[in-house]
Amino acid sequence: MPSVSYPNVPPVHADAVEHRRQIATRLNQVLLGRLNNTGTVTLGTSVASTDVADRKVSANSVILLTPSTANAATEAGSGNMYVSAVTAEQFTITHTNSATTARTFSYAVLG
Repeated sequence: MPSVSYPNVPPVHADAVEHRRQIATRLNQVLLGRLNNTGTVTLGTSVASTDVADRKVSANSVILLTPSTANAATEAGSGNMYVSAVTAEQFTITHTNSATTARTFSYAVLG
């Protein structure tokens, strides 16, 4: 699930001064690391993979995962979890087939 969304700047605006203000505001947010490329995912239980739909993902994207719960950290440390597929608007995480719940990760999409 994608997380917080920061406003986009329209390509054209009737008021040039207002448009430049919006561009400057958004650029300053980017410089502070406030990007629209993050989300969270909880791994499915009793399945060996979890699909994540996110419109920011392209076939060339790199997916970075960070555990957000103790169970997620255990899963990441098991060596059995990896991003097994990346396609347009989706990626797949292959992981241990387990009844363990609350394996929640934050993710970032790059590229």
